[in-house]
Amino acid sequence: MFNLVLFGPPGSGKGTQSSKILEKYSLVHISTGDILRIEQAKESPLGIEAKKFMDQGMLVPDEVVIGMISSKLDENPNVAGFIFDGFPRTVAQAQALDNLLDFKNNPINVVLSLLVTEEELKTRLISRGESSGRPDDNEEVIMKRIKEYHAKTSPVADYYKSKNKLVEVKGEGTVDTIFDSLCDEIDNAQE
Repeated sequence: MFNLVLFGPPGSGKGTQSSKILEKYSLVHISTGDILRIEQAKESPLGIEAKKFMDQGMLVPDEVVIGMISSKLDENPNVAGFIFDGFPRTVAQAQALDNLLDFKNNPINVVLSLLVTEEELKTRLISRGESSGRPDDNEEVIMKRIKEYHAKTSPVADYYKSKNKLVEVKGEGTVDTIFDSLCDEIDNAQE
């Protein structure tokens, strides 16, 4: 089984590249946001517990999210692997995810981090906001989101770097050029 975390700031192309990676490598997409919505809709015990926190405007505790991820892994025992999206966002989450995957004998194989300059991120997000109506077409909001990303995910990147799992990939150029670079790293990690 092959497990991958794709990192990158808002506007780095994670969504675009995740779709292409999922298709090429037949991985299962694990998005914590999607899992939370599905578990709530099913009214599972974890979904009900998560809803209590969300209804109060609080973040869902890591142990609840990890429980949901564990269920998702168990629902897909015969897949090629997983791509994690939006998780982990903190070192505590990374450690909890590693503990879970180690327990299941399916550790993270590689963490790919898309590197994009702030100028390029601003350009992409402004363009995306104009074309899609998303709320990130304001430079002040964009800069806050980028700073928040760097403040919270830098320690996670350092955590995976210390485990020799982090690979930085240039996230600028054509979609296909970036995809080819990501595929090279995935293929290297599978050897």
